[in-house]
Amino acid sequence: MCGIVGYIGDRGATPLLLDGLKRLEYRGYDSAGVAVLNGNGVETRKAAGKISRLEAALNASPVHGNLGIAHTRWATHGAPNECNAHPHVDCKGNIAVVHNGIIENSNALKTHLESLGHKFVSETDTEVIAHLIEEAFDGNLEDAVIEALWQIEGTYGIAVVSSEDSDKIVAARKGSPLLVGLGDGEYFVASDASAILAHTREVVYLDDGDLAVLTRDGYRVIDLRAKTLERSVHKIEWDLHQIERGGFDHFMLKEIFEQPETIENCMRGRLLDEEGTAKLGGLNMTDEELLKFDNVVITACGTSWHSALIGEHMMEELTRIPVEVEYASEFRYRNPIVNDRTLCIVISQSGETADTLAAMREARNRGARTYGVVNVVGSTIPRESQGGIYVHAGPEIGVASTKAFTSQVVALSLLTLKIGRLKDVSVVRGKEIIEALRALPGQVKQILDRAGEIEALAEEFKRAQNFLYLGRGYNFPTALEGALKLKEISYIHAEGYPAAEMKHGPIALIDEMMPVVFIAPHDSVFDKVVSNIQEVKARKGHVIAITSREEPALAGKLDYEFRIPETIDMLTPVLACIPLQLLAYYIAVKRGSNVDQPRNLAKSVTVE
Repeated sequence: MCGIVGYIGDRGATPLLLDGLKRLEYRGYDSAGVAVLNGNGVETRKAAGKISRLEAALNASPVHGNLGIAHTRWATHGAPNECNAHPHVDCKGNIAVVHNGIIENSNALKTHLESLGHKFVSETDTEVIAHLIEEAFDGNLEDAVIEALWQIEGTYGIAVVSSEDSDKIVAARKGSPLLVGLGDGEYFVASDASAILAHTREVVYLDDGDLAVLTRDGYRVIDLRAKTLERSVHKIEWDLHQIERGGFDHFMLKEIFEQPETIENCMRGRLLDEEGTAKLGGLNMTDEELLKFDNVVITACGTSWHSALIGEHMMEELTRIPVEVEYASEFRYRNPIVNDRTLCIVISQSGETADTLAAMREARNRGARTYGVVNVVGSTIPRESQGGIYVHAGPEIGVASTKAFTSQVVALSLLTLKIGRLKDVSVVRGKEIIEALRALPGQVKQILDRAGEIEALAEEFKRAQNFLYLGRGYNFPTALEGALKLKEISYIHAEGYPAAEMKHGPIALIDEMMPVVFIAPHDSVFDKVVSNIQEVKARKGHVIAITSREEPALAGKLDYEFRIPETIDMLTPVLACIPLQLLAYYIAVKRGSNVDQPRNLAKSVTVE
């Protein structure tokens, strides 16, 4: 959450910064601002709201210069207004700072700085950074930044400029992602590669504790003791068109329709048909090491937590290894039972989710082997974990995750297949799973070809105030995910429950005004779900069912039905979630919501 971009070179900085902010807006869109060195000092422009309002302010009052920093904000400290927008400056207006993260001891620092005569104008924690640097400044910007950072507790990704050391940008990272982009005679800093992909594919990822000093002549990476560090240069493999809408009305819709391709990408080169197993080169473990684990802990947040629940179900069924799924935000605040015979799988689309990263570090400190399931190449989790698998879903710009979720489920099925075949799963069963996996992209396309049916259904329910999503077995997490998608982007209250648990409370809510979505493919618990459908119909609820075949048992019990292709039980969530994604999308659009930038949400949650 929040986006940073900075530029130093020979071109005008403002258009480059503005373009970068537009590509980062999915990471925060409460307010935005720029600071440019114009030859006479630091000049800032800020605006509350979307980037378009900042663009209008810049058109009305341009700033010129070829060095600057910019920020788009997801508010933590202070209301999303112009005063609290970044960049923040010191008392003299010579130093400007943009910041992602949270300064936990900001109140104490502010009190101390005020006692020294510093004046604060915002409600943010970030402003203390500018004043700390001002207090420490003695002609060299990086030295002052280092001295300031020694006093800070919390997380940060920052970029700093000063009119008194005017030919450099200093950037630093602790717990919030930051990278340096290497251009032709120009350099960039950004919190996300998408901001600078139009200008360079060569990037250097900063690690926690790193500072980068960018000048027109080059860059260097140092630590908090000013010692020079070596960091590798990486090449971004994806293309600019992948972060553009490509004719779709919204990124979310584009990403829903990309799923046949992204599922295929996740499986490509990883299925061994003859052996009935999967090949996962990033595990960094021998088969013998993979078999030594007594238990598995999967930790994640949000949509990734839902994919983890599906992974738990399939892994316990096929491998008979005990699996526990933990909210990453809770994991390290208790005394989890993990040791050197525990495999800890951490799932994060961005690879930067603060709670998930902290949970991984806690598990590793307790001796567990850590394994990341991540989408963003070069992000922190894969760089710090001991092995893992990239899901290869490509850039996901829509805040509500869609294609990353299905790819995560497929990645977990590949890992399950590999471990299962090393244990008791037969080659025949392995081949059945591979056959079902290979069929998924085509089956997803069949569902997407019928998107119009879901759009018509959305028209019927766009004014609903509440939704209930129910499923059993593998599709209880699917129900959770369907409910999350709807509430995230349409702002309709929605809850997911195990279908049998409906009787233990939620049934009190069901009346003729309540739409109830049942995920009811013909799987091992189908007959039980039919009983739950009858209970809803007896109370006049509107039943929307995701099914997979014509069933006499459902005759007369459904108000609306959408059929998905049949597959094996463990893969039904991949197919069942597609119509739920579409339903949430079309309802949100019909209600006039901004589906790509839903209120109060941001794409990559890099604060606790």
